[in-house]
Amino acid sequence: MKFLLTIALLLVLLPAFAQNTEQPDPLRPSTPDSTQAATDTTATALGQDDEKELNDDDTTQIDYRFRFTADGTFTGGNVNRSLLQLVSAFDVDVSKVVKLSSNPSFVYGRQNGLLNEREYFGDARVTLFHEKRLYYLAFGAFEKSNLRQILNRYTVAAGLGYKLLERKRAYISLTDVLLHENTDFAVLNDINVWRNSARLFGEYTFGNDRWTVSHTTFYQPALSRQGDQPLNVRWNGSISVQYKVNAYLSFRTTFANSYESVVVPGRVNDDTRLTLGLTYEKK
Repeated sequence: MKFLLTIALLLVLLPAFAQNTEQPDPLRPSTPDSTQAATDTTATALGQDDEKELNDDDTTQIDYRFRFTADGTFTGGNVNRSLLQLVSAFDVDVSKVVKLSSNPSFVYGRQNGLLNEREYFGDARVTLFHEKRLYYLAFGAFEKSNLRQILNRYTVAAGLGYKLLERKRAYISLTDVLLHENTDFAVLNDINVWRNSARLFGEYTFGNDRWTVSHTTFYQPALSRQGDQPLNVRWNGSISVQYKVNAYLSFRTTFANSYESVVVPGRVNDDTRLTLGLTYEKK
């Protein structure tokens, strides 16, 4: 109950989900760890009546996943640079129909004593019929970015998803949603636009489930022009390689790239980031 209250509070306080490259797919089935494997073995050894009773008890429990990653880059010498990136993911099966997810993140970076990056991101997502191959989702988001001089960015969206591949060690999904964005820049005119947002996600495990490779790609073109501005297009993508040290802790490295066609003066359109860190996951 305390866990559910904590999740509910996070979903209320964190505004919701703009699609960032760090967002893992909450529909990806958990690969059984050694603890789960032991439980499965025990259940197999039980009689049919005992196994039925065990399954009945399991239906009263709420399935959840929690993941927290801390990574970054630190250099010294001619260029003093520090980058810290904190990413978390909450995933709760409320029922066989409804799943709740949230993926808040924070990025902080300085170079030669000057603040470059201070990025806030919060999200909440509701998925319907999450156990089906074809499912439906709705989400909202809030984002602030010192790097891109975004004071506030609000996003709401709804659409559908399809699991292209769903196996124990390979998973690929495709989502497509209609998205409304309101961005308040520090020096540019505000953006109030509708977008189509498509996302391709894949995750693969191998090497006795110790290695995980995942990739995420978003493509978000505006559906109309705003004033005399060119058509607003946004895309981002990332690929991560993760090595599991034990049932809960993993080393991870991530390469991410993002592009926005409309940026404030003095900023480039694309950003690239390479990080190395640790991931804690409980499921």
